[in-house]
Amino acid sequence: MNETTNDGSNNKKKGVSKGIIAITIIAVLAIGGAVAAFMLNNLSLKDSYFLAEQKSMEFMTDRVEERYEPELDWYEHSKENATESKIDLSGEYNVPTSEAAYGGVDPSQIINNSNITITAATDMKNKQVSTNIAASIGGFEVNDVNLSFTNEKLMLSLPFIEEVIQLKDEDLGPLLYEIDPASFTGEETLELDSIFEGNGGLSEEDLEYFKEEYGKMIYDQLPEDAFTSEKETVEVNGESINAEKISMQLTEEQVKGILTAVFDKLEKDEKLKELIREQAALQLGGTAAVDPEVDQLLSDFETAIADAKTGLADFQIPNGFNSAIWVENDLIVQRDLSIEMGPSAEELVSFSVKGGQLLKDATQFFDYNLGFAEAGNESIINIAGDLSWEDNKATDKISLTADEFSLTYNGNETLADGTRDFERIFTLDDTTTSGSFNWNGSATYNNDQMSSENSFSVESPEITQDMFALHVNVEGKTIDKVEMPAEDNVKDLGELGAQGTMEYFELEVVPSFQEWLFTTMAGSGNF
Repeated sequence: MNETTNDGSNNKKKGVSKGIIAITIIAVLAIGGAVAAFMLNNLSLKDSYFLAEQKSMEFMTDRVEERYEPELDWYEHSKENATESKIDLSGEYNVPTSEAAYGGVDPSQIINNSNITITAATDMKNKQVSTNIAASIGGFEVNDVNLSFTNEKLMLSLPFIEEVIQLKDEDLGPLLYEIDPASFTGEETLELDSIFEGNGGLSEEDLEYFKEEYGKMIYDQLPEDAFTSEKETVEVNGESINAEKISMQLTEEQVKGILTAVFDKLEKDEKLKELIREQAALQLGGTAAVDPEVDQLLSDFETAIADAKTGLADFQIPNGFNSAIWVENDLIVQRDLSIEMGPSAEELVSFSVKGGQLLKDATQFFDYNLGFAEAGNESIINIAGDLSWEDNKATDKISLTADEFSLTYNGNETLADGTRDFERIFTLDDTTTSGSFNWNGSATYNNDQMSSENSFSVESPEITQDMFALHVNVEGKTIDKVEMPAEDNVKDLGELGAQGTMEYFELEVVPSFQEWLFTTMAGSGNF
C-alpha cells in the first residue's frame, strides 16, 4: 500500500524504493556474472550457461594479454626488480603571435623553451621510491628537488635548504591532532604502505573469497529447471551462426529468494564490512579503525541492506528475470537479458541488455544495447566495438552512444622488432561541442629496458591539431638499487611537533625560498 502523508513519508518511501531498485539490479546482475567464476566439472545446462560466460571473458582477457605482452612483461618485471624511469615533458605551441601575445609576452617563447624531467627509481619489493624533478621554464631553472618515501616515512629535499625534511607515517596523526584536535583524531596516516602492497584494490585472496562465498552460494540457489536449451540460427555482424540457445528464466519468487539469501549474507558478512572499512579509509585518507566518516559509510551500507530486505517483500517483479545466451564453441555470440521491477505496478523500472558478439583469434566484434525505462521514459546506451589484431597490426574502433552523445575510440597499431607504433584518437560529439584527443607515438620493450615517445594534442572546430602538443618521452631501465637521500642531516617534523614545525617553516624555509627565488630569477635574466 502506497500512502501519501503531509509529513512527506511517501517521498521517503520512494527514495528507499529507488535504492532498493539500484541494489536489486546490481545483485540480479550478479546472478548472470559473479557465478561465472565458480564452475563444476559435471556440465548441466546451468553449468554450460556459466561456462560460456566464463570462457567468453577469459577469451577476451587472453587476446588483450597476447597483444600487449611486451607492456605487461615490463610491468611484471618492474614489480619484481628495481627500475628507473626518466620522463621528459615538453610542449609545442604554434599559435600566431598576434593572436596569442598577452601583455607583450609571447606564450610560445615560454612553452617552446620549457621542459620538465622526472626521474623516478622504484623498488616495490624493498618498498623504496625516489623521485628527482628538474625543470627549465623559459630560462628559469629548477633542480635538486627530490621526493622519496618508503612504507614508513616521506622525505623531501629542496634546492634552497640544506636539510632533508622528513615525516614519518606514524607521526602524521599526532601532528594533525596537535594542530586541530577538533578536526583530526590523531590516528591519521599517510597510508604509504598501501602504495607497495597494492591495497588500492581487492587482493587475490579477497576476490577468491567473493567467488567462493557469493558465487557458489548464488550458483547453488539457481534451480536446474530454470534452464532450457534449443538449437537456433542467429545472424551476428552479417554471419549466420547455428548456435545453442540456453535460457535462464526465474520467477518472481525465485528472484526474491536468491536476493534475500544475498542480502542476508551481506548483512552478516563481517569480512565484507572490514573490506569496506579498509577501502573507504584508504580513499578518505584516514584510519579504518577510528575514522567517523568510515563509520558513517558503513552504517549507511547496513541501513541500505536492511531497507532492501524489508522493501523486497512488497516488490513486484512481474515477469521475473530472463536471460538467454546463444553459444557456439563454448563462446557467447548473442544475449538477451531483461528484468522489470518496482514497488508497484505504476512504478516499474525495466533494465535490459541485448546484442551480439563474435570472438575470434584475429578479430573481436561486439554490439550491445543497454536499455533503461521508467514512467514512460526510455533511454538506450549502445556499446559497440570492432577490434582486429593480425600479423602484428591492429585496427580498432569502440563507441559509446546515448541519445545525441557519442564517445568514440579509433586506434591503429603495428608491432615490429619489439617496437609498437600507434595512433589513438578519442572523439567526443554531442549537441553542444565536439572534438578529439589524439595520442600517437611508439614504444619499445626489450627485456630489462624500455623506451617510448608520446605526443598528445586536441582538435576541435576552434583548435587545429598542430596548435598545441604535449610531448612525453620515457626511458626505463633496470637498476641495482634505489639511491635514497642521506639521513645525516634530517629535519624530522614529528620530533619538532606542531609549534616547532610552524616556526621552522616560518623562520627558515620561507626566508630561504624567497632568497633562492630572487637569486634564481635574477640569474635567469627574466627578473
